Amino acid sequence: MQLSAINAVFRSKRFWIWAIAGAIIYAIPAAVRLATGSVILPVLSWVATPWIGMYIPGNLVEKILVNAFFPGAVGAVGGEIFFSNLDSMMLIGRKKYFARLSGALLAVAIWSLIQLTGGLLGAVGTWGGNLFEYPTVYPLNFLLASLSIFTPTVLGFIKNRLESGYHRLNSSIQR
Repeated sequence: MQLSAINAVFRSKRFWIWAIAGAIIYAIPAAVRLATGSVILPVLSWVATPWIGMYIPGNLVEKILVNAFFPGAVGAVGGEIFFSNLDSMMLIGRKKYFARLSGALLAVAIWSLIQLTGGLLGAVGTWGGNLFEYPTVYPLNFLLASLSIFTPTVLGFIKNRLESGYHRLNSSIQR
C-alpha cells in the first residue's frame, strides 16, 4: 500500500510540475551567483538584510521567496499526493495540511542532508565561499517549509481569480 502511494507521487503530473518549477526557481539565484561571482543578487540587493548571528542569512527575502517553492512546496504537494493515495481518498481541511506539512518537512530534511554533504565536501563558488548553506541556517529552512504548505493553496486561488477574470473579460468582449 505504501509502495503504491510512493509510486503515485512519482507518476503524478502535478508533482513533477511543482518539482521542475521549484527546482528552476531555486536554481536561478544560484546561477546568477555563479555567473556574476558575487553573493549579492542584482535584483534583490536593495532588500538585503543583515546576517543575524549565523541563523538568519543576509539574503532573507530571497530565501523566503525561493523556499516558498523549493523544497517546501514541492514536498507539500508530494505529501498531499502520497497521503491521499495511501488512504484512497481526497484530503480536505486539516488532514490535507498535515499531509502537506509531513511532505514539506521530509523534503527539507532530504535537501538539508544534500546541503550538508555538499558543504562538507567543500564545493567552492566563484566568489570563494562555499556553494552550500551553513548548517545553522537549516532550522530557518524547516520554519519556511512549514509555511510553504500554503503556497499551493495561494497559487491555486490566484490562478482561479485570473481565469475567472479572463472569462468575464472574454464574455464582455464577445457581446
